[in-house]
Amino acid sequence: MTQGEQPIFSTRAHVFQIDPNTKKNWVPTSKHAVTVSYFYDSTRNVYRIISLDGSKAIINSTITPNMTFTKTSQKFGQWADSRANTVYGLGFSSENHLVKFAEKFAEFKEAARLAKEKSQEKMELTSTPSQESAMGDLQSPLTPESINGTDDERVTPDATQNSEPRAETNAVPFPHSSTITKHWEAELAALKGNNAKLTAALLESTANVKQWKQQLAAYQEEAERLHKRVTELECVSSQSAGIKTQKTELNQTIEELEATLRAKEEELERLKEEVENANQLQSQQESITQKLQETETKNQELETQLVELEQRMESSQVEQEAFRKSLRSLLELLDGKIFELTELRDSLAKLIEGS
Repeated sequence: MTQGEQPIFSTRAHVFQIDPNTKKNWVPTSKHAVTVSYFYDSTRNVYRIISLDGSKAIINSTITPNMTFTKTSQKFGQWADSRANTVYGLGFSSENHLVKFAEKFAEFKEAARLAKEKSQEKMELTSTPSQESAMGDLQSPLTPESINGTDDERVTPDATQNSEPRAETNAVPFPHSSTITKHWEAELAALKGNNAKLTAALLESTANVKQWKQQLAAYQEEAERLHKRVTELECVSSQSAGIKTQKTELNQTIEELEATLRAKEEELERLKEEVENANQLQSQQESITQKLQETETKNQELETQLVELEQRMESSQVEQEAFRKSLRSLLELLDGKIFELTELRDSLAKLIEGS
């Protein structure tokens, strides 16, 4: 970019170029979406499309009136650049971006056409006076005033239009004037010599003009190459500020991520401690569960023993009841026997008393 060249519209897209071998397949020139910008050079009055991938210019296309931007799909468009001998393709993220880019292309194409017409009119206006002055400079040496040089040797303007016939007609009225005849012969020889010199000078000027044109074309190619190089360098320098800003933003993002990472690490340590505590609690719970199971087993054993004791108690109660019954019967029998013995004693006593 030159000092007079400024970006007037920018967008982002994936850049492609047509395969130079097949002329059918698209070859991507950028790995990701890059910035594609329209630039206007006020000094040269031209519009260009420029895109950089890092420090490499992947698009450097000057818009001309015969270019056409074609939308081949909802998000893809292309145009041919005869100067670069290639076809550029752009893939956009949305149809809106494609439509906006196409509108700007048509707008700047029309502006380039008007600028070209104005420049042609200016060239025609400036070239017409210069051509007239150049023709006058070439014709002026052929006039009698420039050839003769003195007032005594000058002839009338009529004589300059056709020197040889005039010399012959002047020789008729003065057949005996050899001096005038020699004078006109000398004039004619001088005119022929000057004409030959002018012809040689014209041929030399033509050759010089061709050489100058070739040198001018070489200078223009070199200037265009240097202009492209300057454009690339200026694009790189213009993007350096953006890169610095992106670097600052990335550093801030990295710091934020590091702070988040530290917080996550602290949280992870806390979670590890909680997991360890949970493992300990789980171990305690397992031991308590095992003890509870052992207690339940013992409880079941005790319950079994209790049932057995109850059964034994019931059986012992039955046995005690039977023993009590037998004891009662025994007591009753004993009472009867005692009563009988008492009666026997009484009867014995009476017998003794009676004897």
